Amino acid sequence: MKRYPTVLTIAGSDSGGGAGIQADLKTIAALGAYGTSAITALTAQNTLGVRAIHPVPPAFLQEQLEAVFDDITIDAVKIGMINTVEVALVIAGILDRFQPRFVVFDPVMVSTSGSKLIQDETVEVLWQELFPRVDLITPNLDEAQILVPGTIDSLGAMKAAAATMVEKGCRAVLLKGGHLVGPTLFDVFAQRDEDTLVLETNYIESKNVHGTGCTLSSAIATFVANGYSLPESILFAKKYISGAIEAGKNIVTGHGSGPLNHSFSPQKMQIIS
Repeated sequence: MKRYPTVLTIAGSDSGGGAGIQADLKTIAALGAYGTSAITALTAQNTLGVRAIHPVPPAFLQEQLEAVFDDITIDAVKIGMINTVEVALVIAGILDRFQPRFVVFDPVMVSTSGSKLIQDETVEVLWQELFPRVDLITPNLDEAQILVPGTIDSLGAMKAAAATMVEKGCRAVLLKGGHLVGPTLFDVFAQRDEDTLVLETNYIESKNVHGTGCTLSSAIATFVANGYSLPESILFAKKYISGAIEAGKNIVTGHGSGPLNHSFSPQKMQIIS
């Protein structure tokens, strides 16, 4: 039986189209897979910021997830922002029940302006209920400093923080160092019983970087769904992100931080059996 490699994104909706569910589905399609979704929250936002958030009731989130898993074969799952205990527990239960092959979690915890978006008790539930159930988490430096309190202001500190997260129960961590801006950006990939890898990327000057984290985690999930290993998927996803930033850096979309160019090099939909 022929089918498409399929990715499920569990995230919030961005009415401006640059992040969240919208960025995820654009990325999945651009990389040749079929995207499905379960929405955790509706937002009223644009390139200038978020105006309002309307959470989806946890029971209805569960209905969305069950509807997808009951009918469609899911090859990889991407999880975005979770800011309540109830939503975290619904997703944990679904992961236990349906046992997807691969799950990446981008734990959105801090707004662009620096505001904390998650309650302390929810952070504890993530450690207890979600991190042990997912294959990879992809925090940025601000999020990592919530997960393992302390200042992360150097490559050495990044390595130590990633190692601590693995020791505390994460299967694998891709700690993103984009907030340490310089000619070269560093990400740290740490996983259980493996050497830590430092991944380098050239810095690209652009104000159009809204949704970069969403796009990266969705790209990783899509490459895994397309049959690549996790290390390969991370490297390919980083290359895709660089291309999307480069292709969109001089484009004006709105008056603030615009989106990446997700479709700079679209791939044909893959067919697998």
